[in-house]
Amino acid sequence: MTDALKRLSDEGVAIWLDDLSRKRITSGNLAELIDEQHVVGVTTNPTIFQKAISQGDGYDQQLSDLAARRVTVEEAIRMITTADVRDAADIMRPVFDATGGRDGRVSIEVDPRLAHNTKATVAEARQLAWLVDRPNTLIKIPATQAGLSAITETIANGISVNVTLIFSLERYRAVMDAYLTGLEKAREKGLDLSQIHSVASFFVSRVDTEIDKRIDALGTDEAKALRGKAGVANARLAYQAFEEVFASERWTALEKAGANKQRPLWASTGVKDKAYKDTMYVEELVAPNTVNTMPEATLEAVADHGEIRGDTIRGTYEQARADLDALERIGIGYAEVVQLLEDEGVDKFETSWNDLLKSTEAELQRLAPAEG
Repeated sequence: MTDALKRLSDEGVAIWLDDLSRKRITSGNLAELIDEQHVVGVTTNPTIFQKAISQGDGYDQQLSDLAARRVTVEEAIRMITTADVRDAADIMRPVFDATGGRDGRVSIEVDPRLAHNTKATVAEARQLAWLVDRPNTLIKIPATQAGLSAITETIANGISVNVTLIFSLERYRAVMDAYLTGLEKAREKGLDLSQIHSVASFFVSRVDTEIDKRIDALGTDEAKALRGKAGVANARLAYQAFEEVFASERWTALEKAGANKQRPLWASTGVKDKAYKDTMYVEELVAPNTVNTMPEATLEAVADHGEIRGDTIRGTYEQARADLDALERIGIGYAEVVQLLEDEGVDKFETSWNDLLKSTEAELQRLAPAEG
């Protein structure tokens, strides 16, 4: 069952799970995935937590305690989510130690309502790092315009970051620049750069979902020939940008000071269109120094019938560029699509966060002790 996943790991792709719940922690399932499925990291987001807390009774005891203390709903959510991340980080700690801090990481996101507020995002990142209090945590910060400065300042504070919601090549280059600037500031402060890590979460399937919708509306044979090509092409060109930036003189100087590369992380790798192979966003994005964070269904699909055929990124850049250029020629504007996806991504997480607030508030009220 694990041959394809082992081959993927051997190619230099770190396999992370895009899911977390208390049940997954307490049942031993997360530890099992590490032992049997080569999982070396975990990512979370507001949608994942909203789903976890709204299902089952795994959180009842903690919710009851929080209700007795009459904490605010925001504080309750942070107590619950940081407890899960802390426990998952402890389970992942042997991986973290074995890889020198490269993997064994668990990500937790800043409140998505702060996505356009730099100062509040930096403060929230600092607070989350303090609350979880584990060295193998990554604080997730969205790559909005305001997020870029927050990434720099958070890295400069010595806090490791997972930059999320990256859709465009231009924004990805800005993210890498924000990371390097943060490292330079950290170096000026005398911080140990070897202890600072980062990944850049570049979203894949959502690009195809939006572009395929526009292709289908056009309906021409020329357009249909481009279905399902944009997401992979975009990610491959992101890897080309990664190779360029982390071969620069600027990077070399930081590397000599002990800095770690910011790896590209392929996010949104669950295939949403049944016309495509369910392992497509794993098999077509294999290259060293990458992370692929998969929902459990994708992880199981790769284990069952994944075909890992070596590096599928390097050497594809010319074709990838041609695919994106062809979309422009038929009237599908790249810049407009990626901006729409970023806006929608922030909105979706904010909606999930608000749903989480509502369902948690209802649980606190249900479990609140009687007056007197």
